[in-house]
Amino acid sequence: MTTQKTSVVTPQRYAQGLSYQDYSKTIKVNKDQFEAYYQSAQLTPMDVEFFRRGVRQDGGPAKVLVLGEDWCPDVYRGMPVIARIAEASGMELKVFPRDQHLDMMNEFLKEGQFMSIPTFVFYTKELKYLGHFIERPERATKDMAELREKLAEELKGKPDEEIRAETRKRLTPRYPIYQTWTVEAIREMLGKFVK
Repeated sequence: MTTQKTSVVTPQRYAQGLSYQDYSKTIKVNKDQFEAYYQSAQLTPMDVEFFRRGVRQDGGPAKVLVLGEDWCPDVYRGMPVIARIAEASGMELKVFPRDQHLDMMNEFLKEGQFMSIPTFVFYTKELKYLGHFIERPERATKDMAELREKLAEELKGKPDEEIRAETRKRLTPRYPIYQTWTVEAIREMLGKFVK
């Protein structure tokens, strides 16, 4: 549920968003990361059929608004996933840089207070709100926390920078599975709208 009663996301405002391809041209940092994670983001034939069915149905998820910033690791891992979903299904996707659209972000705060990104907001063709997905799947958050805890114990007494570097090294191979979990989490969230 959004945290405001009247949405700032009007049809006119939504139309001002960028396509993923146009947004890609504005990326100033981590362009290589966006490209790498775009390549690793994969959908199964069942995923493609699910999202296509949703787009075709009355009241199904036909549009998605994306809030993000190119400096954020969750964004350069997650936004390519939603781009793949939109491309494969015909879902209309519009990207808005979060820091230029804080009024939009304020509608979809994580736990009512955090400006977490990426945020994917799903709508019908008529721009009726269906639901939103924030940041990353809960499974990924739990997996990351467990790995960090394990490494903090394993590397106890080492400099913080060394711990951060080792954490990045061990997390990076897990990101493609996090992308798969993102698709699964979005499918689960939208399942009640797709027959």
